[in-house]
Amino acid sequence: MAEYSFPQIITDDIKKFDKMFEPNLLSKTNLLNVVTKYVFGNKGKQIRPALTFLSARLFGDVTESTYSAAYMVELLHNATLVHDDVVDDSETRRNLLSVKAKWKNKVAVLAGDYYLAKGLLYAIEKNEIKALQIMSEGVKKMSEGELMQIEHARSLENSEQTYYDIIKSKTAALFVVSMVTGAYSSKKATDEDIQRVERIAELLGLAFQIRDDVLDYSRTSVLGKKTLNDLQEKKQTLPLLYAISKLSFVEREKILFKLEHHGNKQEKLEELADFVREKGGIEYATQRQISFCEEAKRQCFLFPENEARTALVGLIDFIALTEQ
Repeated sequence: MAEYSFPQIITDDIKKFDKMFEPNLLSKTNLLNVVTKYVFGNKGKQIRPALTFLSARLFGDVTESTYSAAYMVELLHNATLVHDDVVDDSETRRNLLSVKAKWKNKVAVLAGDYYLAKGLLYAIEKNEIKALQIMSEGVKKMSEGELMQIEHARSLENSEQTYYDIIKSKTAALFVVSMVTGAYSSKKATDEDIQRVERIAELLGLAFQIRDDVLDYSRTSVLGKKTLNDLQEKKQTLPLLYAISKLSFVEREKILFKLEHHGNKQEKLEELADFVREKGGIEYATQRQISFCEEAKRQCFLFPENEARTALVGLIDFIALTEQ
């Protein structure tokens, strides 16, 4: 599995960010502190705060507002992960038991709520009203995306565009929050700059989710969670949507009936996965992922060349790698 290393330009930013992070999360409730240490002790790649710092450095130096934005972004991201594991009934997260599995649903929901509240209070305390506005819009979009996915889960009429609409809200919205708050925090980005950064973030978020959906069809886990999870949860992601787009209505109905009634039997899930692979769903989705990354890089090259732009392009190349 490929590892992501922070580019040199933001290494010190991330170190300072890590030092300020956990102490600000302490609570009077011991159980919450135990959960928090568990969640943030295994923090993953921290791609979203990295995007916040890189976005700020595209236009100049990192400011205190940048650190505030990164803090709020990381709180929001982890709150949504904790909540998502409840929604998706996921037992694992980053090769460990999920909070939901270890402490059950009530603790997971309340811990996620706490992280969201801490982010809101921090924004008010630091008078980061613009960042709070951007983040609130992001939370709204993410919630709409998740509900849209549930709404369309069993539809025979889902299209590739429906899928993009869902993940644009569900996943890309947080990438947009990360980069746009970073750009604003620099105090030097123009409105045109902000629009371009938003487009890069959206493309990156789309590519990131497609990558995740492709990797779900891997024969062995590479993301710290079991494979074929999307099929088990009856989700119509891009590989499946492309595969069934080649079928007649009646044939499509049969496949979606199997998806709906697989009964969590591993052999049935493998049959569906083999069908997706045979119909070229993995190859097609991978090409779309790469295409979004290439477009994101083209947008990056519209900015003046500097170390931050080079690092951002490197991060996009990392996300373009499917086999991670």
